[in-house]
Amino acid sequence: MDYDHLRKNTPTVFVPGPVIVGAGPSGLATAACLKERGIPSVVLERSECIASLWQLKSYDRLCLHLPKHFCELPLMSFPNDFPMYPSKGQFVNYLVGYADRFGIRPEFGQSVVKAEFDRSVGFWRVRTREKEYVCRWLVAATGENGEAVVPVIDGMGEFGGEIMHTSLYKNGDLFRDKKVLVVGCGNSGMEVCLDLCSYNARPSLVVRNKVHVLPRKMLGTSTFGLSMLLLKWLPVRLVDRLLLVVSRFILGDTARFGLNRPSAGPLELKNLSGKTPVLDVGTLAKIKTGEIMISPAIQRLSSHCVEFIDGRKEIFDAIILATGYKSNVPSWLKEKEMFSKKDGLPKKPFPNGWKGENGLYAVGFTKRGLLGASMDANRIAQDIERCWRIESKHLSSFTNSI
Repeated sequence: MDYDHLRKNTPTVFVPGPVIVGAGPSGLATAACLKERGIPSVVLERSECIASLWQLKSYDRLCLHLPKHFCELPLMSFPNDFPMYPSKGQFVNYLVGYADRFGIRPEFGQSVVKAEFDRSVGFWRVRTREKEYVCRWLVAATGENGEAVVPVIDGMGEFGGEIMHTSLYKNGDLFRDKKVLVVGCGNSGMEVCLDLCSYNARPSLVVRNKVHVLPRKMLGTSTFGLSMLLLKWLPVRLVDRLLLVVSRFILGDTARFGLNRPSAGPLELKNLSGKTPVLDVGTLAKIKTGEIMISPAIQRLSSHCVEFIDGRKEIFDAIILATGYKSNVPSWLKEKEMFSKKDGLPKKPFPNGWKGENGLYAVGFTKRGLLGASMDANRIAQDIERCWRIESKHLSSFTNSI
């Protein structure tokens, strides 16, 4: 794309506060924290709604995987009558109410094509197809799940049946009474398999790697909450041992059903790689009874046939790719220091990845869910408020010069 031509033919909008790219939970949280400090912001969103990943690209049965009090955004709790694990619809309603409460009005349909720091004036230029926004601070809030990851599998063009990513999956009605292969054994893949069972489909789950499956509750409380409590007093490895002992007592030996555990414990692995353990919501019981079959990695596809790496071949009507998402920051942010081009995540590990150079910030990239995003939103707002007070005179002078 000819960005210089785009710049010459689009109106320029000066933003006295920061521009926030992304109107998901992370972007909304940052805008609210800024609003509480009296700092205006402009939120740009490529879709036509807030939280587009939740509203447009998630399956119907989705609920929060963690208890609601770990998923609240800053300054506003969930309604008291919400269940411990709010549904997709309830969470979206919470976010809509959150935006209304803090007067956050994103500019929808504004897909950022390029953002770069203009050293000649000391400001960021954020360009969409319609406008150019000039601002002192830029907050990347498109998160870890900006784009669906669709793997290239040998023979995909020959398969002939339905192949879709979970971002397009709503429920199992389309696959009623069909044999479906789900690729990916994370929380999404496990839940999609469970959902398919509700529609009398016959799902199989591709398990390519070792995975930790934990019960969602143990010892009368949430597994996540118990983990956070124990970590206040005990080292990670000891907490991992306790979690695995209790999990084996509740779930049994998952290796017997084709779900081998990694050598590193669930919390240690999360810290090392960001890989989240699966919190079981009923899928494992279906695997134990054979209603959900376990399959190895795929070698290649042919006409409605899947050949696995062990040489076995099997006929399927459809394939659902629960292969996750990735950051899309490198596609629009022209910056080399803060974000890695390889995975689009901050180069500095948590909790130091929220701040870059020249007024650049990141929120929603901690691999720690909404809790991490809320922490970063507060840090960002505090830092911008400090800079705001120092640079207000400079901002006023620049406004008069353009």
